[in-house]
Amino acid sequence: MKTTLRTDITIADICKDFDYNEYEGKGLFGLGGNLVIQPEYQRNYIYADGKKDVAVIQSVLNGYPLGLIYFNTVSEGKFEVLDGQQRITSLGRFLIDKFPITGSNGIPQYFSSLPKDKQELILETKLLIYECEGVESEIKEWFRTINIAGIPLNEQELLNAIYSGTFVTLCKEEFSNSRNSNIQKWSSYLNGDPKRQDYLAMALVWVSKGKVEDYMGRHRYDSDINEIKTYFNTVIDWVSRVFKDVENEMKGLPWGQYYEKYHSQPYSSDYVSERVRALYADPYVKNRKGIFEFILGGETETRLLDVRVFDDATKKIVYEHQTAKAKEEGISNCPYCAIGHDSNRVRIYKLNEMDADHVTAWSKNGATDISNCQMLCKSHNRAKGNK
Repeated sequence: MKTTLRTDITIADICKDFDYNEYEGKGLFGLGGNLVIQPEYQRNYIYADGKKDVAVIQSVLNGYPLGLIYFNTVSEGKFEVLDGQQRITSLGRFLIDKFPITGSNGIPQYFSSLPKDKQELILETKLLIYECEGVESEIKEWFRTINIAGIPLNEQELLNAIYSGTFVTLCKEEFSNSRNSNIQKWSSYLNGDPKRQDYLAMALVWVSKGKVEDYMGRHRYDSDINEIKTYFNTVIDWVSRVFKDVENEMKGLPWGQYYEKYHSQPYSSDYVSERVRALYADPYVKNRKGIFEFILGGETETRLLDVRVFDDATKKIVYEHQTAKAKEEGISNCPYCAIGHDSNRVRIYKLNEMDADHVTAWSKNGATDISNCQMLCKSHNRAKGNK
């Protein structure tokens, strides 16, 4: 791939005829219409937080370097940003008064209200730009490796670059648009930031059953995204139908997997709601995130809840009581060994040779307190399981 270093382009040049789409949160064009600032393989603009965008402007005013910017040469005199779109969009947005910086007097100042000398300093600052020429595979590989913009690309942003096309464009409009009215509902069940492609990443995992790259490759040039939209919304609607109450611990769970495994089973949303509240109130449940799959699976896998075990003090008290009684009766201090017929029938185990066990299993409403505790030898405790 051929690269040419340009040092003659100023901020005024690169922001000439700058176009910004407020709805999409996207810097579109610059350089007098000859530069596509956010081609489809680029991630969304994420600097609009009053910190990173302001830092770009302050760096220019302080004379700090902004780092290298890379253009991909599309045709003679026509370019697209390969790396640097966050910085360029920040510069362009500031020049059209989309956000202020804080002046030395603590008062917010937009570009139009800056002193003339500071305006000229910004406009006349020259940038270091590499113009790159190469075939698509070279450009995409270069994009994957340069990653110098200050915030590393995440995996989905890289995949969007590799498989850029109509499918990614439409998916970003649906799943990465923070103004989408569905975002608030989705945020109850998903972790991350839609602008960083986290919602799109999850939608792809769900619809592809984990084979994301294969799916993106096969659908790269599709002109609709009905399959992924329908599947994603089907999962979300199923979750919200089964679980009437939205809890914080629901965020980020593998709902796509749960849907595939459990959606064919009938659930009473009233009963589910009652059980969720009961388990949330149970002081012995340590893992609230496991409550939802526990209920979906018929409340049999108590390991999902990480139920609190008996503490050492309780174990010691129960052990001493059982041992004293066993010695008095001439039998083993393990109740199961005591009713056996082998040599362990009269064996007295040491405390470290025994485990605490729920007499009535926790899953069958047995409490984790001293009245429901017995000490068993390790072999019998393992054999008893959840009975």
